[in-house]
Amino acid sequence: MSLQSLIAQIKLINSADNIKGFKACIANSYDWLNSEFSGGDVTGLVTGRATFIDSLLRHLWRLVELNQQKHLSLVAVGGYGRGQLQPYSDIDLLILSSKTYSKSQQESISRFITLLWDIGLDLGQSVRTIKETFNNAKQDVTIATNLVEARLLAGSQDTFDELHNKLQSRSYWSSKDFFLAKLEEQTHRHSKFKGTSYNLEPNIKESPGCLRDIQSIGWVAKKHFKVVDGTELIEKGYFNEQEFEELIECRDHLWRIRFALHLIAGRSENRLLFDFQTDVAAKLGYGEDGKASVERMMKSFFRTVRRISELNEMLLQRFSSDVLATKVKSIEVINTDFESLDGLIAPRGNDVFDVPEDILRFLLLIADHPGIVGLHSSCLRQLRLARRKFHSQYFSERPESRILFMQLMKHPNFFAIAWDITHKHGIIQAYLAQWDHIVGMMQFDLFHAYTVDEHTHRLVKNVHHYGLPENKDFPRCGRIVKNLDKPELLYIAAIFHDIGKGRNGDHSKLGAIDAEEFCIAHQIENKDAELIKWLVENHLLMSVIAQRRDIYDADVINDFANQVRTHNNLNTLYVLTLADIRATNDNLWNDWKASLLRELYLLTQKALDNGLECKVAIQDRVDEHQTKAKAILLENGVNSTQIEQFWKRLSDDYFARFKPEQIAWHANVILASHPMTDDFLLVEANESTAKSGTELIVYGKMKKNMFAQIASVLDSRNVSIHDAQIMRTHDGYVFDSFIILEQNGDRIESLSRLNSLKKAVETQLTKPGQDHSNKRKMSRQMKQLDVPTKVRFYPGHSNVTLVELEALDAPGLLAKIGELFVELEFNLHMAKISTIGERAEDLFIVSSKDNTQLTQNQQVQFKARLNETLH
Repeated sequence: MSLQSLIAQIKLINSADNIKGFKACIANSYDWLNSEFSGGDVTGLVTGRATFIDSLLRHLWRLVELNQQKHLSLVAVGGYGRGQLQPYSDIDLLILSSKTYSKSQQESISRFITLLWDIGLDLGQSVRTIKETFNNAKQDVTIATNLVEARLLAGSQDTFDELHNKLQSRSYWSSKDFFLAKLEEQTHRHSKFKGTSYNLEPNIKESPGCLRDIQSIGWVAKKHFKVVDGTELIEKGYFNEQEFEELIECRDHLWRIRFALHLIAGRSENRLLFDFQTDVAAKLGYGEDGKASVERMMKSFFRTVRRISELNEMLLQRFSSDVLATKVKSIEVINTDFESLDGLIAPRGNDVFDVPEDILRFLLLIADHPGIVGLHSSCLRQLRLARRKFHSQYFSERPESRILFMQLMKHPNFFAIAWDITHKHGIIQAYLAQWDHIVGMMQFDLFHAYTVDEHTHRLVKNVHHYGLPENKDFPRCGRIVKNLDKPELLYIAAIFHDIGKGRNGDHSKLGAIDAEEFCIAHQIENKDAELIKWLVENHLLMSVIAQRRDIYDADVINDFANQVRTHNNLNTLYVLTLADIRATNDNLWNDWKASLLRELYLLTQKALDNGLECKVAIQDRVDEHQTKAKAILLENGVNSTQIEQFWKRLSDDYFARFKPEQIAWHANVILASHPMTDDFLLVEANESTAKSGTELIVYGKMKKNMFAQIASVLDSRNVSIHDAQIMRTHDGYVFDSFIILEQNGDRIESLSRLNSLKKAVETQLTKPGQDHSNKRKMSRQMKQLDVPTKVRFYPGHSNVTLVELEALDAPGLLAKIGELFVELEFNLHMAKISTIGERAEDLFIVSSKDNTQLTQNQQVQFKARLNETLH
């Protein structure tokens, strides 16, 4: 089958009513696209599909006799106007008239459009007069952009020419206004992707450095310079021949990915979702070995988008100067090699990067001049050429480069714009072999939003931000960073913290080895090298303890303090941990995590002050909380006798875990309720007692499966439990406190929603026969991911066992676990719930029914039953 034979099939159909025949032609065209794709030229396929659709539309236009209408034109616009169509891209059409449409014309056009839909074409159509088209385009730059590439398919040439001439008039978009609108549009589009292409599920069409960025160049060139072919930009001096060929090569690479994605998805899909990545990689020839194939495909993709981003930046900067006719207002000569042109650093000669060290000195120059805001296009061009010229050796292998790199690490202003340039333009990749390994490295989970290198770049930027005057949100981090004697040690640890990923081992340990070798090569003192190595090897420690351990257990704090050893280690680890979590995923950081890390930091700080005697710190905390809570209660009219009697029901553990404001609120609502009967139950909520979320408390006599029922009700209503404290008072009541948030991590703002949740929990617990089923569905992304279930047991203090669980965060998970505890007669004392992407990482503190630690047999039984329940 060939394109010519497909077109010949179309011409054999002589009736517009032969829907079946047209559908067969279209189906054959997809067979042709599929069969030709593996070895075919993607440019020929993309233009070939447009040619096939051209023939189909022209034939149908004649069959419905619209060719007899003298003033009508059938016009291809948008991407189809360029003569390019991906397999399932929309076919954008304009049916144009020089006059108002008659009733018979409207009926014929309606028949034509209906016919196109009936035979299975996805259209984006508009039916307008020349006047309507012109007026709409004047008001909407998207319509104006579509018309830049308008192409006559059938009908009146005169009508089409009349529109074309009108679009060249002075009353239409000027080149200046059009350019500014497209520049603003690109800036807004990039911001939707956080300014990076290094997302794990990129959009091949819209992401920075993808097809839209190439198209933007074309639109501006066609509008202002009236060029038909990109080679004309070479003649005008905007491109050299190699850069033009590079842009076409990059475009063809993205076209192949998008083409394969459409074929695999069977629809117009531009997001390279986890669902499709494995099949797309296989179709593109990267192999059929799962994640490894995807890794190869994505690394190649990320290299391509960086090249496009650089070419886009160079060209739009040149266009800006010419289209806007701007003149340089400020020229500052920096040295013999560089000058600043309105804040953009530019070379003063033709080859300023003679050796790798010149690039590092260039970065020092930028760090020395805070007024520099970016690279001039001429500078970017030379930098790209130099990067390729020096590719045979990593810069860090050169002694002089190592000296200069350490100067950068110690420079107070390097991690501002100079670090962005170092990452964005591949300089750190050219310097450090280990960094080269993580460029474009995928992370196959919902926890991480970015590739390893992009995540690390953002972490470093977070650390830098903490030390700036404008940092108001993280004052403790700010104080720590500003008071560091050698902040470069923290920055180096940040650069190396994930550098060991992708090597089939513990990335923290592998990264620590790399960091140690780096320190030796860069002549960093042993004491400083030990701190860097320790931070890299333990960069997950504080997060794990805060989210998976009972931080109000004195033994836990003492163990952590023993690992940390010094205040300096604690301070730098705290900053690194916060920066790491915040750089992982924009939705990951919340008040709950902030409060856990803050509490762990403060308790450990006191333990270090007390010579690692955390029990003293915990008792101080109990006394302080009781004193402050009592003052609040007395102010609110609760008498001292009531307070003392209520507190006799509670253990010191309770007072250590809750803040004074929470303790006072608990006492207020419980004492006001006068619990007298065995069926008494109190369900209350407060959105202000905990910074980390809304606090929901349940107080009453113990009921079977209580935790499981509460967890299931909340989960079914898309509420996430982040922390659960399950306690028993000395007089036989159960006191449960839950910190809850919306599923996306936001606070529960609506009072009516909060009341509804309270009512649902109360109803479930007070009506034993109530049938409750959790109907929350698993997300699309989670269905693609495999999270093995892991259970670990740790002995807790005295009579409890810590159960650490990792599993897929499927609907109803907590409820199932709670039901298992009841079935096996385990007592649940505390639950710490942490959902990280698709992974639930939960901690439960339990004991046997006899209030002893779980035996080996009980642990084995729990594991077996859990696997049966979840799989």
